[in-house]
Amino acid sequence: MRILASDALIVIDVQNDFCLGGALAVADGDAVIPVIQRIAPLFEHVLLTQDWHTAGHSSFASAHPGRKPFEQVEMSYGVQTLWPDHCVQGSRGAEFHADLKLPQAELVLRKGFRPEIDSYSAFFENDRATATGLATYLRERELSRVFLAGLAYDYCVGFSALDARRLGLPVVIVRDACRGIDLNGSAARMEAEFASAGVEIIDSSELTRDA
Repeated sequence: MRILASDALIVIDVQNDFCLGGALAVADGDAVIPVIQRIAPLFEHVLLTQDWHTAGHSSFASAHPGRKPFEQVEMSYGVQTLWPDHCVQGSRGAEFHADLKLPQAELVLRKGFRPEIDSYSAFFENDRATATGLATYLRERELSRVFLAGLAYDYCVGFSALDARRLGLPVVIVRDACRGIDLNGSAARMEAEFASAGVEIIDSSELTRDA
């Protein structure tokens, strides 16, 4: 697949808390980093997202007495999975992994910083209505197709992909540059949604760029 000047690589949440030893570690999460480092130079435009929660965030199980991580509760915007405390603003867990070295990144978009609502997608918070501003940024920069990589495949990467399609953007997920949580079959459910939404899934070996 040939990469164009109007393409953007969006690297989703490659942060310490989602990697080995982190508060919400994704199995084999660190393995996405070498793949991302290899493909990033092929793109003229690289963007990063960063989960950036307040202490006591409403998506944390610890904010709901008697509840445990991975249980679900009903919030004003719908069903919310409760998570261990993670990616708290200013904490080491919220920092990008030290091996992720992308100084060329032109944007770091922080999400999930509103205490009352979680934000999986890079485009919208979990009410699917409150915009992060990413769509406007891409439009103003005339970036018309997005490639997604990072953590986790079946949550933040997946929701970002579906929202990008909802906005009319072509979306390509670099599958070997992602790892998933697969909570109660979440990966299979997400892939079914990818198929119906027209999200393309490729391997990093398929990427090429004109000299």
